[in-house]
Amino acid sequence: MAIHITADPASDALLTRDPLALLIGMLLDQQVPMETAFSGPQKLRDRLGGFDAALIAGTEPERFVELMRETPAVHRYPGSMGARTQALCQHLLDEWGGDAAAVWTRANADGSAPDGAGILRRLKALPGFGEQKARIFLALLGKQCGLDAPGWREASAPYGEPGAHRSVADITSPESLALVRAAKKAAKAAAKSER
Repeated sequence: MAIHITADPASDALLTRDPLALLIGMLLDQQVPMETAFSGPQKLRDRLGGFDAALIAGTEPERFVELMRETPAVHRYPGSMGARTQALCQHLLDEWGGDAAAVWTRANADGSAPDGAGILRRLKALPGFGEQKARIFLALLGKQCGLDAPGWREASAPYGEPGAHRSVADITSPESLALVRAAKKAAKAAAKSER
């Protein structure tokens, strides 16, 4: 399955083939447009000359912030998001042997395959991933990356709902991006009117 989030073929290709890129894109998806967040991994790959958890975690922090800050910036908050990106990669090294996909594919201690609720718990344990971000990412895995873990839709609710246009998990084209933006705008307006 191919990811189509950024409208940039190189960025989308990296997201499609590299689980770490997809995870970092999701981490960066706050306070910037989705396309900016998910094109961040390609910018980092170009600037680092490679792309893996060890390289990112092992880059000197001040240098990493400078790479985040280079024009065009990876994120509008290069310091805090750079630190979060490096913390995520260090966690992946420490807990998952540097393999991002292991978070949702590695068997449980008893040898059983992880279910949706178990994957959600694993995602929430990642630095920078709260409840909502973890649910959205789980929905992205199920809707666009072929994850077939039992209960993934329920664990990712409401983002796993078929036919929804709530989040990046639902973006597969420019048209679906417009629908997601409209839904987010409507949700913000509704929340504002409730205050």
